[in-house]
Amino acid sequence: MNIRIKFCKTGSLRFISHLDLMRYFQKVLRRAEIDICYSEGFSPHMIMSFASPLGLGLTSRGEYVDIRVHKAPSSAEALERMNAVTVEGMEVLRFRCLPEQSKNAMSIVAAADYEVRFREEQKLPKEWAEKLAKYLKQPAICIQKETKKGKQEVDIRPWIYACSVREGVIDMQLSAGSVHNLKPELLMQSFGEWAGFAVPASALLIHRTELYADLGTETERKLVPLEELGEDIG
Repeated sequence: MNIRIKFCKTGSLRFISHLDLMRYFQKVLRRAEIDICYSEGFSPHMIMSFASPLGLGLTSRGEYVDIRVHKAPSSAEALERMNAVTVEGMEVLRFRCLPEQSKNAMSIVAAADYEVRFREEQKLPKEWAEKLAKYLKQPAICIQKETKKGKQEVDIRPWIYACSVREGVIDMQLSAGSVHNLKPELLMQSFGEWAGFAVPASALLIHRTELYADLGTETERKLVPLEELGEDIG
């Protein structure tokens, strides 16, 4: 049985690496007595796959991990058992069964939602929100992006699906995954260079709120939260 787990990572847990998070989640599954499947061979390991590694220092309420189990408790019982053994800063939000032939979350991530704030000590120019709106109206936004082959000029405008400001918070929906992955830090750095002020990554507070799969066609996007591809276990 394939299971998709949604969880949040906040507080001091934002400072642990993705590798440490994987190790910790394995402990949570063992302590909660989830009957997870193991790989075969000389070094068996839990069959689990995280959707998209979260950068160090970022928080999230939309993280996903897929696991395979021999048998599963009800969704309500699984949430109770797992949350009873997690530390402050982590909460398991969903425990849902996936169709048998479904693809794992890592392979289908297509977009992500973020909430971005400036730190209080960051000095900002007046009317920066209006400047951001003007910046986004450009038909093309070209940046120099580091690749395995060196620096390459790319147009990131098609990867910005939505971006708006509400009470000082920047809501973003950006392309994510293995094909085109646009980080909020890179977008804000590009905006700062265009607007004439520095926006280092340390000036931002970034919170990821959701990850999506794209069930649309080549001409029309249809983004669906990863949790909606599964069903609760009764």
